[in-house]
Amino acid sequence: MTHGADVTEAGLELHEAQAPPIDHPLVALAYRAMQRINRWIMVPCMAAMVLAASILTYSVFARYFFKIPTDWQDETAVFLLIGAVFFSAAFVQSYRGHVGVEAITSLLSPRANRWRLLVVDLVSLAFCSFFAWKSWTLFLEAFHEGYRSNSTWGPPLWIPYVLMAFGMTLLSVQLLLAFATGLATKAGAAR
Repeated sequence: MTHGADVTEAGLELHEAQAPPIDHPLVALAYRAMQRINRWIMVPCMAAMVLAASILTYSVFARYFFKIPTDWQDETAVFLLIGAVFFSAAFVQSYRGHVGVEAITSLLSPRANRWRLLVVDLVSLAFCSFFAWKSWTLFLEAFHEGYRSNSTWGPPLWIPYVLMAFGMTLLSVQLLLAFATGLATKAGAAR
């Protein structure tokens, strides 16, 4: 069972997500466009992870060795991590890399497995779409009401909310494409 990554002696090796044979040209175009968006988004996500780790490392050294208070580092790192996690969710989904229980996969026929994946994609799409909608409403409320964090630094809370909203919207689009791809693939093709 591989989801786009193999562990070799040289390390972790990512494979390009292979597009299934899609019969509908619009779905195929949207699938390729989302692949490009996902690859483009991963660069800032990786940079955010490195920056968050650097900020937290600086904070430890500054407080321990130089007794410099750092009020901003925890929330900055959390905001960066929120952005990295939520924005990379669609990329991970494009490889079907999220945690899933596949105990019955080998017991099902290819046709039953295809329907199982369609149902899972549809249920996941419903949940993530609801989460995205609520994130957008939370962002708008925080933006218009001027909500700020209760810390001494007090950054605006619309920043993490908009990161969650965009990330969940991208994940919802990716799940919609997975569902549409499942419907538009040739009947016997594996996903």
